[in-house]
Amino acid sequence: MKKLINQVETVLQEQILGLVEAHPELTLHQEPVFVTRADAPVVGKVGILSGGGSGHEPMHCGFIGEGMLDGACPGEIFTSPTPDQMFECGQAIDGGKGVLMIIKNYTGDVLNFETAAELLHDSGTQVGTILVDDDVAVKDSLYTAGRRGVANTVLIEKLLGAAAARGDSLDQLVELGHKLNNEGHSIGIALQACTVPAAGKPSFVLPENVMEFGVGIHGEPGIERREFTTLNQTVDEMFATLIAHGKYQRTLRSWDRKAGEWKEQTQPKHPLQKGDRVIALVNNLGATPLSELYGVYHRLQHCCTEFGITIERKLVGSYCTSLDMQGISITLLKADTETLSLWDAPVNTPALRWGM
Repeated sequence: MKKLINQVETVLQEQILGLVEAHPELTLHQEPVFVTRADAPVVGKVGILSGGGSGHEPMHCGFIGEGMLDGACPGEIFTSPTPDQMFECGQAIDGGKGVLMIIKNYTGDVLNFETAAELLHDSGTQVGTILVDDDVAVKDSLYTAGRRGVANTVLIEKLLGAAAARGDSLDQLVELGHKLNNEGHSIGIALQACTVPAAGKPSFVLPENVMEFGVGIHGEPGIERREFTTLNQTVDEMFATLIAHGKYQRTLRSWDRKAGEWKEQTQPKHPLQKGDRVIALVNNLGATPLSELYGVYHRLQHCCTEFGITIERKLVGSYCTSLDMQGISITLLKADTETLSLWDAPVNTPALRWGM
């Protein structure tokens, strides 16, 4: 294993110190570890909180700033952060209007964020939660019950951050978050696995002409291993799966702050249809050249046009990675006029910036 690290035990601390040193608009808190905007809490605005295991950079700490997240909690690589991190971060970013937690659907994240939500509620902080489950590849996996939360998390963090900045209430943000989650669909493929520093070797090995179709962002197995032929064939298969697997109904838990308890609600995923407008994200899982990502976007644009979907906004680059995995993910989020307006709103973070 060749990696630009010193010791496995110090990877997270050294990398996160580098992040805040390069971006003094962020503040690093220690014991427990979390990162906030330097001007947190922002009085009169709902605080937006996310987090998860490290290894997916720039998600989540790279999205802290005006118009996006107020704070984020990094766990060790591919390991969920602990409840005390989320509790302390939630208190640090609460400007009096409450805190919204954006949670990717992984068992460890869900358990720890739920514990933190209860602790914040008991301390007097208003709390709302959104569970993200956009991966169409599999219903259950090594880390989840239900579909995994992947790159649509980035789009949701941007959109809810913009809505919070314009003054939306906690209840309005929860409602909008559920809508955005139900209208976003993602799928990923891997050509080569990532190497977790603590393991020291790739998490799986693929023959030269094989891809992991539907791979998770921790290297979890996908739908199946398929023959890898060309870019066009790969993108065509990914697009077809996004469309075919879009319809989905499941039961989600969310925090009812008025009752002070968790409530379950059956919600449908809305499949993409002809005539839809979307925000498209072509995402590098770690080791895919930018030139290849633009080739992917070119074919995705063709697929959408042929199907009758209009790409209104797009992102191409590294936003939700899996260390050094060679692979990509594609996310399509249905967008109405309000969604596009929120997308265009100013944002100023280390990894996403426009309109400032």
